[in-house]
Amino acid sequence: MSTGKRAWAALGLLLSLAAATWLWHERTQLLAFPDILSAFSAKEYCSCRYVLQNSADYCQSYIKQYLPLSSLSEDAGQRRVLASGLGRSNTAAWVGPRQGCRLIPGSDG
Repeated sequence: MSTGKRAWAALGLLLSLAAATWLWHERTQLLAFPDILSAFSAKEYCSCRYVLQNSADYCQSYIKQYLPLSSLSEDAGQRRVLASGLGRSNTAAWVGPRQGCRLIPGSDG
């Protein structure tokens, strides 16, 4: 193996090791990311609809993310929103005029 090839192989190994170290260090945050998409979308859509009283079409475009949701459903009677994406689901509900919308704890699924 020539010196140039060994240098590239060593650089590749070093970069792989650095990436693995970073992934391990940030594992908690990376594992939480899938939940953030659906939680943010449910909460923002709920606030857009029931606090700001915008139309459903406007609120759907307002919460659009780079990563798409797999589903977004609204129960207008109970003022609840269920958003699903990246294998996780979260629900937000309108609490009242002074409290606005809140995520419902333990609503995954």
